Order: sequence, then C-alpha cells, then structure tokens
Amino acid sequence: MSALEPPGTAAAAAPHPAAPEKGGGGVMDREHRALSIGIVSVVLLIAFEATAVGTAMPVAARELDGVPLYAFAFSAYFTTSLFGMVLAGQWADRSGPLGALASGIAAFGAGLLLSGTAGTMWLFIAGRAVQGLGGGLVIVALYVVVSRAYEERLRPAIMAAFAASWVIPSIVGPLAAGTVTERLGWRWVFLGIPALVVPPLVLALPAIRRRASGPAEPGAPAAAFDRRRLRLALAISVGAGLLQYAGQDLRWLSLLPAAVGFALLVPAVLGLLPRGTYRAARGLPSVVLLRGVAAGAFISAESFVPLMLVTQRGLSPTLAGLSLAAGGATWALGSFIQSRPRVEPYRERLMVLGMVLVAAAIAGAPTVLLPWVPVWVVAVAWGFGCLGMGMVIASTSVMLLKLSAPEEAGTNSAALQISDGLANVLLLAAGGAAFAALGGGSVGGGHGAAVAGAAASHPAAFAAVFLPMAGVALLGAWVASRVRAAPPGR
Repeated sequence: MSALEPPGTAAAAAPHPAAPEKGGGGVMDREHRALSIGIVSVVLLIAFEATAVGTAMPVAARELDGVPLYAFAFSAYFTTSLFGMVLAGQWADRSGPLGALASGIAAFGAGLLLSGTAGTMWLFIAGRAVQGLGGGLVIVALYVVVSRAYEERLRPAIMAAFAASWVIPSIVGPLAAGTVTERLGWRWVFLGIPALVVPPLVLALPAIRRRASGPAEPGAPAAAFDRRRLRLALAISVGAGLLQYAGQDLRWLSLLPAAVGFALLVPAVLGLLPRGTYRAARGLPSVVLLRGVAAGAFISAESFVPLMLVTQRGLSPTLAGLSLAAGGATWALGSFIQSRPRVEPYRERLMVLGMVLVAAAIAGAPTVLLPWVPVWVVAVAWGFGCLGMGMVIASTSVMLLKLSAPEEAGTNSAALQISDGLANVLLLAAGGAAFAALGGGSVGGGHGAAVAGAAASHPAAFAAVFLPMAGVALLGAWVASRVRAAPPGR
C-alpha cells in the first residue's frame, strides 16, 4: 500500500494494472508522485554509474594488472544485459515488473560490490557481468512499469524525465568519479553507489506493487516462461560476446569466433525481434528497427569523436570530452519537445526530422579533419545530433508502448533494448574494423591504448567511420517514416 493512500482504500482505488486510471493530472500529481520520483531516481543513479565507472575503469584495470583484459570489463556487462532483458520481458509479462525490477536492482548493486572488492581482474569482470544482468532486468522492467502505471498521455512526459536524468550525470559524473578515484581510490566509485539505491526503492516499490504488479490481465493465470525465448537470449548473449572478442583481435584466427557468433546471432535475432523487423514492416517492427539504427549509428560515431580531436587536432582528453558535454542538455531538450501534447499528431515527422539531424551531425563532425575548420564545429554539430536523438529515442519508447498489448509490453520492451544493444555492437565492430584497415590502429584496448595506436592515423581512417554511419542514420530517416501502423485492410 502506498503511503499516499489512507488505510483501507488501496484495494478499491487501485486502477486496473493494464489500464491506468484516466484524469487530468501529470506525472507529479498525488497519484503518481512517489512512483515518478522513485523510478526517475533509479534512472539517475544508473546514469551516474554509467558515466562514473568509465572514468575509474582505467585505474582499476592498471591496479589489478588487467589492462590486456580491459575491453572485457565492458563486453561482460553488455552480453549478460542482453540475457537480462529477455528474462525481464518474460518475467514482467508473466507476473508483473515488480520482481524483475527488485531483482535487477539487487543484482546491479551486488555486481558493483563484487567489482569494488575484487582482488583480480577476472573477479572484477565477473562483477561487471552480474551488474549487466541486473541492468538488463531493470531497464525492461521500468518500461513495463511505465506501460502499466501511466496512461498513454503521460508516457511521453515520463520518458522525457528519464532523458533529463542523464544531463547532470553526463556533466558531473566524470568529474566526481575522477575526484573520488584520486582522493579515496577507484574502489569507492563502485562501493558508494549501492548505498544510494535504497531511498528510490523505498519510494518506488510500494507504488509499483499497488499500480503495476500481477499479470497484465487481472485474474488470468500466470503464463509459463517461454524456454525457447530464454535459449535464444542465451544464444544472442554468447554470440554478441564472441563478436566483440573477434572485433578486438583483427587476426585471421579471429574469423572462427566471429563465424560462430554470427551463427548464434542470426536465428536468435529472428526469433526475439518482431516479425518483419529486418525489412522495416510498418508499425512495431519499424519502431524496433529504428531504435537499433539510431542508437548504433550515433554511438558508433560518438565513440570516435574524442579520439579524433585528440589525435588529429591536438586537444587534451578533457577538452575533447567536454566537446560532447552540451549534448546531454540538447538530448533532454529533444526528449522534452516530443513530450508536448501538441506534437503527438506529428510524432512520425518529428522522428524523421530527428534522424536527419543525427545524420547531419555525424557527417559534419569529421569536417574538423580539415585544419582550417574550427574545432568548436564538433560541439555544435553534436549538440544538434543529440537534439535529434532525444526526439527519436524517447519517441520509439512511446510508440512501442502504444503499439503493444498489455500482456506483450515486457517482451516488446526487451526487443527494443536488444535492437539497441546489438546495433551498438555490430556497427561499432564494423566501424572499428574500417578504422583499423585504413591505418587507424586498434581501438579495442581502452582509450589510452587507442590514443597511442591512433596517434599517426590517417584522416581517412576517421572518415571511414563517420561517413558510413551518417548513411546509416539517413536510412533511419526512412525507417522513421514507417513507424505508424498500417491502416486496417492494408
């Protein structure tokens, strides 16, 4: 029972889990306040972790004598999170998001504690794997909470709040983590975050239990776990891990794990994503595909921006990183724009515009390879790119929930996140291979190794990353034009 409700009224007042009550309030009205603050705080802490851990990771790897294993600290998180996403979708559709969310936060915190106390690099990597499993459970469970606890008109606003939660961490997180690492040690970056999870849990879990627990259809028996989908989830995690491993070692021998990875991925992707995703069928399949195209193109390009500025224009790593800082604010602005009720009839056009902005930003960034182009052009271009991403990413979440039946919200949310994560891996691997093939050096051993390997890179190596990714983003503009479901009879 929520503390906002007087004793004895919760059962009578509780809305249908799959059809929240309608009204004229907002996400911060009396009925939604505790839930909104709680789940947004969870996203805020995840954002702080994501921005802070990257700062402490190089120091941790060096002190644990694990620099050669550095990339696995990231890939371990990703591969287990893919499995967690599918598991959360099954779990939430079966019995509601409460169990998946609570277990995910517990695993996320346990992984941080394991990494923070690790005495060897492999234990550190194991902690990251546990953390990734928890992260996958949490992100999908939060989507299901939004689908059940917020009526359709409020979902764009709560998604905008999720995006805004990343603004402060993207600016403050690296600085705070750097200060803690220098003064107290890298372990405290990992050990301090779990204690901060308790307050949002106290706020959110009772409200989730009241508004979003149980099966999607009240009174319906809990569905059994789909073991086939769980096996496909395991295949997609292992396949992604093998591809990441192969992408970090560009030798002929690495073709073997790459081939095995693709053999596992292809049937798993076809089984876990909505039918018609690969051909951009109208409606839900295009929404899921667009999420992967947008995220993969943008993140793959963004990964090379600091490296380009450091190695080609002589900026310090700090200044190169700051060139992307304004993107957090414009991303939140784009998400805010899509949340306005007046925008709803034009959401498809807004998503097309967003992808055009992303494509223009990715294509404009490498103009700084020309010595007469000022470096601030990157910051301006990336600000517009993040504005477009804010419009698109939040809108794909809104459209997915709109097009999903209540009992399919978990499964479809998992598909959206899988598309996002897989596209990141595949496009980043492709970009990295093109970069290395044109004299860019290896980018698999962490930022320091990448800078050292790319110090004498030919500018064409960077162009080979950015220009194809701009083309992928333009393809996303076409996919965005197909996110509306086809009219009946077509």
